[in-house]
Formats: sequence, structure tokens, C-alpha cells
Amino acid sequence: MLFVGNNWDGTADVIESGGDYARVGRLDVIPDKAERLREIYLNPLKLAFYLGIRETVGEGHDQYVDDMYSTPDGSAVVVSRPSFADVVSIDLATGKVDWRFPVSGYRSDHMAVSPDGKKVAVSASTSNTVHVLDIVTGRELGSFTTGDKPHENVFTDGGRYIWNMSIGEVNNALDAPWLDWTKGDRRITIADATTFERVRVVDMRERLDAFGREDLSDSVRPVAFTPDESTLYFQVSFFNGFLEYDVAADRITRLKELPKNPGTSEDRTTWVNDSRHHGMSMNPQGTKLCVAGTMDDYATVVDRKTLREGPLVTASKPYWATVSGDGRHCVVSESGADQVTAIDFATGRKVTSVPVGDHPQRVRLGHVPSGWTGPSAG
Repeated sequence: MLFVGNNWDGTADVIESGGDYARVGRLDVIPDKAERLREIYLNPLKLAFYLGIRETVGEGHDQYVDDMYSTPDGSAVVVSRPSFADVVSIDLATGKVDWRFPVSGYRSDHMAVSPDGKKVAVSASTSNTVHVLDIVTGRELGSFTTGDKPHENVFTDGGRYIWNMSIGEVNNALDAPWLDWTKGDRRITIADATTFERVRVVDMRERLDAFGREDLSDSVRPVAFTPDESTLYFQVSFFNGFLEYDVAADRITRLKELPKNPGTSEDRTTWVNDSRHHGMSMNPQGTKLCVAGTMDDYATVVDRKTLREGPLVTASKPYWATVSGDGRHCVVSESGADQVTAIDFATGRKVTSVPVGDHPQRVRLGHVPSGWTGPSAG
């Protein structure tokens, strides 16, 4: 199945991971909302951050679900909830919270699950920390420090390492290129997933400068590895395109600039959280990339060898890109239209769109029990 996190209404739609992408059920991911709000309103500092998240990164809305992964047996889904600064495991049979882990600081963000499905890594964006939890019990196995505002996490080398991309400050209006230095310490931190020791740091500022693109931000946003993990493709703040990074050679090798939408404002302060394009995925064969052109209102499939893009598929503020269960399609979340859209990797053309909840963002593959249509208690 595909789990679609509807960030603004605090639900997750569960849809088929192929075919007609029919919805099979909906899950309330904030069943404890009243209890959490009571805690927040009794703590002035927590309340200040809660309201701040709403007015900045939330665009005037609460952020109730950022990321989610199912447990290996499909009995529960683990969800990061930015406004509540926590991670919870919700029982898919009952809809109740099995465990809750409050992250350090005041906001939880992107997660990643290990290849064996046993560990989940979550970014605590205001404390510059990644927590690694046991996905079944919620027990913290360890943590490591990152650059400013840790964002995406990726397990590599069969789960041996965790790559974390810190994006720096993206919620202020200091977006002019000459003010890039105000955005903070942005870097890729690579940590051992067992000892949680930092094994390497990659500063893309140095690599971008060596590539001759001193003008680009070094805030690494969504990424996609090739199947052999030899090459990393990554988006950066304010840029309509992506870059290619040779991991072993430790250098940027190519850049792809994608078309601008003439209707998109060139006022960078109007772009959501410094994103122009936000969302990447790669087909299982490693031959095609799917790119969400968030502020340009399209998604497109790019041939990895030639870097030639296919048709620009119209989409309303697409925010994420995921591969379908059979690997044939790219599935993007249209946060501006409250739907997800499947695009054929082979043709680059739209297959179908299906409605979901309010402001879908992350879309993840997962499992539910056979015959599941929603919690019995819901």
C-alpha cells in the first residue's frame, strides 16, 4: 500500500500502490490531539514553538503528519508529527497510540526506516539531532548531531550508515542570494547506524564552488541514490533542477536545470520554505528520475543518462515523489490540489490522479493487514 500523509488535517490515506490507486482506508494520526494540546497550552515555551510552526513552515496551518512508515508486519504505522514534536506508533487495528517518543527540541521532521524494517531515524529539527528508534517499541537506540535543521534521512550500505541532510534556516525572508550566509550550518552528516558515531561530513558549499556554481545554495533538499549507491542526485533551495554527485570521487559531476513556469513569481520570499523544486525519486532500474517542480506546478521524468526531461505533467504544488509498489510509476503528492498523481516512468505521462486529504506531503510504501479498511475503533 501507499501511505499518504495529509499534513494539515492529521490523517493518513492508505491507497493501493498500483492499478487504479484506490483508497482502502483512512487513519487518524492525532487520536491524542486533546491531550497533546493540553500539554502545549500549559507550557509557554512549547506554545510559542507550536504557534511559530503554524505561522511559518505550516503556512498558517498546524503540521500534524510529516513522515510515516509501517512496521515490518504491517500492524502499525509510525508517524512523525511536527506540531507535537514527537513520533508515535499507531495500531492499525484499533487506531490507538501504541507508543510515543517526544523528540529533543520542539519539532520532528523527516524520517527513514532501515532496510530490515527494525529502526526508524527521525530528524529533530530545532535541536540539530537525529534520533534512531526501535520501530516496534519506540525505545531510543541512539542519536547523533547534525548541521542546522536536519531534514531528510537515508539508510545506505544495507543499513550500515545513515545520511542526514541539514537544510539550515528556511523560514525567514532573508532569501536574497547575498544573504545565503545567514541560513546556518548546512551539511550532509553520515553516521554509523549501530554506534551512531559520525563517520563523515560532506560540505556541498565546497563542492558547488569547485563545480563553478557559487551562486547555488548548499542547502541539500530531497535526494535520490542510484541502486548501487555510487551516485547521489540532490535538489537545493531556490533551484529549479538538481545536481549529480559522485560519492567515491567526492565531487559534483553534472547539473540539470529544468524549465521555469512563466507564472511562477521570481520573488524568492514567496516560495514555500525556500523550495523551488522539492521531491525526487528513481525507478528501480536506476534509469529514470522523477522530479517534483513544487513552485513551478509540474512533475517530470528525466532520463538519467541524457538528463533530458519528458513531458511536464501539470500538478498543483507537488511536494514529494515516491515509486509505486511495482516500480512502474512515480507517485507525486499534489499539496495544492489534495490529490496524488501517478506518472509512468516509461512514457513520462500521467496515469491517474486520486483525491486524498488536506495538504498531502510525504508518500511512503508500506503494509497493512490483509482486508484492512481502517481501524475498528475509528
